[in-house]
Amino acid sequence: MIKLDARLSAVASLVREGVRVADIGTDHAYLVAYLIKKGICPCGIAADLRKGPLENAKQTVIDEGLSDKVELILSDGLQNIEDNSCDDIVIAGMGGNLIAEILSKAQWIKNENINIVAQPMTHAEVLRQFFIDNGFEITKEKTATDGRHYYCIMSAHYVGTNKKHDISYIYTGQLFESSDEITYRYIEKMLTTLKKKHSALIIAGKPDEENLGRIIDEIKNNMEKTEWLL
Repeated sequence: MIKLDARLSAVASLVREGVRVADIGTDHAYLVAYLIKKGICPCGIAADLRKGPLENAKQTVIDEGLSDKVELILSDGLQNIEDNSCDDIVIAGMGGNLIAEILSKAQWIKNENINIVAQPMTHAEVLRQFFIDNGFEITKEKTATDGRHYYCIMSAHYVGTNKKHDISYIYTGQLFESSDEITYRYIEKMLTTLKKKHSALIIAGKPDEENLGRIIDEIKNNMEKTEWLL
C-alpha cells in the first residue's frame, strides 16, 4: 500500500470522496494511486508535462494494478485535460505563480462543481489573489510540515463573485479557522519573513507599496484573537 508523506497526506485530505480526480504534475502518480486504493476516488487522471515522470507514473499504476482506473496524459498543465473528465483537480508541489498561470489558461474550471486542491511551494499569496480576482472562493486550508519546511494546502471552487477580504487575507486565507500548532508555526514563520521584508524597505527608505506594515499588524491581531491549542 502506498504511503504518503505529511504534505501529500494533507493534499489528499482535501479531495472529495467519490469523485474523478486529476493530478496535474503527478510525477510518480502516488497521490492518485493512493486515493483510488483507499476507496476515496473511483478513478483518476495522472498528468505530467514530461515523458520521464509520466513513465514513472505508468510504472506505479501497473505495480498497483490500476491500469483500468488511471488515465495517463502528457499535458502542459490542464491543456490536454478535457473539461468533463474530472471533478477534483489537484496541483501540488509547484510555485504559486505557476499554479495560478496553469489555472488561468483553463476557463472551464470556472464551474461551481469543480473542486481545486492546490499546494503552492512558494508565493501562496499570489495564488490566493488569483482566486479572489477570478471569482473563486477558498473553502478550506490546511498546513503540513516535514520538520524543516511548512506547507499550506487550499481547496477552492468557482462562485462567480469577487468577495472582499481584509488586506492580509492573501497571506493567511482560511488558516485562522484552524487552531493547531503546525498552522500557528506556519503563520509565525511567514510573519517573520514579512517583518524582515518590511524592515528592509524602511532601511532603504523605500515606500511600503504592498502595505506590509498594515498586513503585519492585521496578522498579529488575528493571532492574538485566535485560541491556539498549543
